[in-house]
Amino acid sequence: MLDKKQHNYERAVLVGVITQNQDEDKLTEYMDELEFLAFTAGATVQKRFTQKLTQPDSKTFIGSGKAQEIKEYVKENEIGTIIFDDELSPSQLKNLEREIEVKILDRTNLILDIFAQRAQTSYARTQVELAQYQYLLPRLTRMWTHLERQKGGIGMRGPGETEIETDRRIIRDRISLLKDKLKVIDKQMATQRNNRGKVVRAALVGYTNVGKSTLMNALSKSEVFAENKLFATLDTTVRKVVIGNLPFLLTDTVGFIRKLPTQLVESFKSTLDEVREADLLIHVVDISHESFEDQVESVNQTLMEINAHQKPMIMVFNKIDDFSYHKKDEDDLTPSTKKNISLEEWKKTWMGKSKYPTVFISALTKENFPEMKKMIYDEVMKIHISRFPYNDFLFEYFDNDEEEENND
Repeated sequence: MLDKKQHNYERAVLVGVITQNQDEDKLTEYMDELEFLAFTAGATVQKRFTQKLTQPDSKTFIGSGKAQEIKEYVKENEIGTIIFDDELSPSQLKNLEREIEVKILDRTNLILDIFAQRAQTSYARTQVELAQYQYLLPRLTRMWTHLERQKGGIGMRGPGETEIETDRRIIRDRISLLKDKLKVIDKQMATQRNNRGKVVRAALVGYTNVGKSTLMNALSKSEVFAENKLFATLDTTVRKVVIGNLPFLLTDTVGFIRKLPTQLVESFKSTLDEVREADLLIHVVDISHESFEDQVESVNQTLMEINAHQKPMIMVFNKIDDFSYHKKDEDDLTPSTKKNISLEEWKKTWMGKSKYPTVFISALTKENFPEMKKMIYDEVMKIHISRFPYNDFLFEYFDNDEEEENND
């Protein structure tokens, strides 16, 4: 379980449904992620409610009996927030609030709230605010009456608190204004990218919380904010990195996540442009996470959506220091699962047959770092030579760190 000081957190319960498209194992995975999201936002989860349905109820998402069960539990245990694993329609939100009489959030609202907490720069705050207003617009009547009753807390940060009497027209004007503001900043950022000159650009991509920022710090010898929470990095960070004699630019980007709200994909367009315009993608994977294969698939899906899936790529399987598996006894005849596969065995699966260069490292302990750096060097070198064939400052690879150690 997550380490939490109970009294500092909002008490919440989670709700999810098992459907034809989402079996029990998949739901458990999503609910684990939802609990981590809730923890990141500042909630402590008291209980999970699940229900098996052919498809979610169009009026209340869950059945009336389950809604009553949740209502009773919430009342008895003084729970202030109910978080649903999927995006709820405006009418579902309205009906659930009327029925249960507490704050109802969905996965989208929760992710938007975390982004609102994490946004540091004016640019990130503008992006988040736009996404929040786009989410708010169809839910306006519900949110305003709700805000009069419920001040602050998760899902209530950002636009709304001071504008209870506002109407849809003002919200639309605000959205228009924010879009114009982002267009100006996007142009500035595009100019910055064009001005980076004759340097190959690599971008770290991956699911949220896989260790991209830790890897960025280790490679660029700089301090980029990193912590064990989802979406620790919102603002794009660009650093110059030199491996051997070869300089290139390395970008740390916002982490991807399953069921990423469409509003965020749209408003974070410029951040994603860093990925689109990179020459090389370094796809970082947390191999210690039990669902890492699904996370790889989610990232690949997002790369496809933004048309960046055909770029040169390096697969970096991180956190090998955290990897563990359950070795089966020889006389154990039960079928093997993913939990019984060792790291060496994983390397012989699709990972070893990948069309991309693949390396297994620990960004924390720097295990296998020389191998990874040589791999990055080789890929950057290929791009550099194809683009600037007459640039003669390149020569044989050597490892900076080894050089520094020899000079000590």
